[in-house]
Amino acid sequence: MDLLFDVNLLNATIRMVTPILLAALGASLCLRAGLFNMSLEGLLLVGAFGAVLGNYVTQNLWLAGLIAIGFSLAFSLVFGYLTIFWRANEIVVAVALNLMATGLTTFLLRSIFDVKGAFYDKDMIGLPHVDIGMLGRIPILGPMFNGQTWIVYFAFLTVILLYVYYYKTVSGFRLQAVGEHYLAAQSIGIRVRAYQFAAVLICGVLCGLAGAQLSLGQVTMFTEGMTSGRGFIALVAMMLGKSGPLGILAASLLFGFMDALSVQLQGFAIPAHITLLLPYLMTLVALFLYQLNQSKRTRRAGHRSSLNEWNT
Repeated sequence: MDLLFDVNLLNATIRMVTPILLAALGASLCLRAGLFNMSLEGLLLVGAFGAVLGNYVTQNLWLAGLIAIGFSLAFSLVFGYLTIFWRANEIVVAVALNLMATGLTTFLLRSIFDVKGAFYDKDMIGLPHVDIGMLGRIPILGPMFNGQTWIVYFAFLTVILLYVYYYKTVSGFRLQAVGEHYLAAQSIGIRVRAYQFAAVLICGVLCGLAGAQLSLGQVTMFTEGMTSGRGFIALVAMMLGKSGPLGILAASLLFGFMDALSVQLQGFAIPAHITLLLPYLMTLVALFLYQLNQSKRTRRAGHRSSLNEWNT
């Protein structure tokens, strides 16, 4: 058991939680602005492809990161334009974008690199792993966070920044007002569309970085469908965390831990096709518990409403 639950497992958890955490925080911004953004899977996938393409063409990690963000931003622009300005159904648009991302990355993989399934080049460089110096000597926490990429630290910093933004700034209160009551926010002069569009674009930036972490932080390659449902898991993490940064962090850590555990278990002669099911089983369990909790709250609200009517 000591071989299974060691510090390497915790270090892997922090590494694997990053794409889910960043995407979930982006979805949280959209939801607070009144938009349910289900296109996270597609945004992550094109971001991952953009990072590899940028790395291969420019041999520069900063430019690769910018190209990854650019790919996700392009998809976010489409989502924002159709849902905010044309009032298109968010779920329909998101499903279309997810399918388009799968088809587009497969097409580009074969057109640009002339390969099927996966692309790897020995000259490509992965994201550097940061040595945090003296902080790395702190028991448990030091080994957990030492040797991660800068995107990992940025993800945890974003949790703090988003918490301050939501609960300590006027702009954060206005964003939440937009999501809670569109017309009321508009009537007091809040630029509703501007807030919504900004939330969608920031979500695109976060998903672009999440994709870069997937293809250049954890490995240095791109494979078709390499997101493996992480965008949908991020959506569940956002729902479980009730769109609050700290709740999202807790839920994402749970999914990241299951992801890391599934890889760790493969070293114990357990078939990979069984261990890789763990994150998805956890997602199903989490969704079931979430729905159960929601049903209880609805019943209690209905009971209180009936009592009030009876008393009056």
